[in-house]
Amino acid sequence: MTLLGNKILPEPNQIGSYNREDVVFLLKDISGMMEEIPTEQRERLIQKGVHYSEMLPLEYKPTPEYMDLFYQTLEESARKVAWATAVVAEKLVRFHSSDLVLVSLARAGTPVGILIRRYLEKIHGMKVPHYSISIIRDKGIDENALLYILQKHGNKGLQFVDGWTGKGAIAMQLTKACQQFQEKYAIELSDQLAVLADPGYCAPLYGTREDYLIPSACLNSTVSGLVSRTVYKPELLGSLDYHGARYYRELKEEDVSNLFVNRISRYFEEVASEGQIYLKKKMRERICLTEGKCKGEQNSDPSLLLEPCSWQGLQSLQSIQNHFKMKDINLIKPGVGETTRVLLRRVPWKILVDSMNNPNLKHILILARDRNVPVEVYPDLIYSCCGLIKPLDGHERDRKE
Repeated sequence: MTLLGNKILPEPNQIGSYNREDVVFLLKDISGMMEEIPTEQRERLIQKGVHYSEMLPLEYKPTPEYMDLFYQTLEESARKVAWATAVVAEKLVRFHSSDLVLVSLARAGTPVGILIRRYLEKIHGMKVPHYSISIIRDKGIDENALLYILQKHGNKGLQFVDGWTGKGAIAMQLTKACQQFQEKYAIELSDQLAVLADPGYCAPLYGTREDYLIPSACLNSTVSGLVSRTVYKPELLGSLDYHGARYYRELKEEDVSNLFVNRISRYFEEVASEGQIYLKKKMRERICLTEGKCKGEQNSDPSLLLEPCSWQGLQSLQSIQNHFKMKDINLIKPGVGETTRVLLRRVPWKILVDSMNNPNLKHILILARDRNVPVEVYPDLIYSCCGLIKPLDGHERDRKE
């Protein structure tokens, strides 16, 4: 193994319920080292300045009705998710050619990374390595995990993958982390993030910009390989350790992680040609726009695959902030995925929706009802919904969870 950064990183231990060929988690198993903290207590600590990555949330136990909704949503949206996977995967094929290593951002990015890896193997015969690593807002990316990947594969085609975007906090953190990594190790990494859905208009490589329900957003560890959100608590980690996570082995019977990716993967052969045709059309449009004339896209620059990021989602939150007189914009969590997290892991104040009849919001309405959270229609909402976090004890300092 090549020495890099004056470290030789150890081989990772097996963690999580996914097959190792689907993903290798570069995480330290901290099971039994930390107690989960109830939601309201954790929220109070966050708003008093304790960093969210130093605590484990008490996981929401879904009701039978909610699990029925997950299965129903999965059946209804599996093909749609497969199509978005095809589009973003085809972009990566053209952008990276044969050199590609998927680096998903745990844990929302983990199942999406698996879907992309499976699509590339089934449709293009590419056996692409896939690692899932930790990135934490205000703390940065797991440098040991990056060094391990670079030692294994060199700096060829590393592609960061996440599930969806909200207002773009992770995209901004990734850019900052790549800059810091280059300054420290003189190694340049691409911060071009790939996601399944980009309703915030802040990821250059995406499958769709529609704000709809990706079923994996419905659940926590039981759809993410039984792995908790990642933890960075220095007293639990040695100098060669990766960031931490708990492995919920006791939830094996409730685990639907592999069921989720298996169900969506069934559609890959059906949607592959659709995704390829769509991408060719989009490429022709970009060439016409950038070069002032239209021609075939065979010899086009792969950089044309990078869509411009307007960050219009972040801009739209300012009107919500002003309307509700909220001092901290970070207490507003936009999009279906982030609103789901608010209802599962935070102390919500209210939920804003574009329409009570939006079919993408069935699970949001159930969760809001279960937690007695008011829901109101907000005119001209760019996202399908937004979750507003309740300021506690006059504190409005959210550590960008």
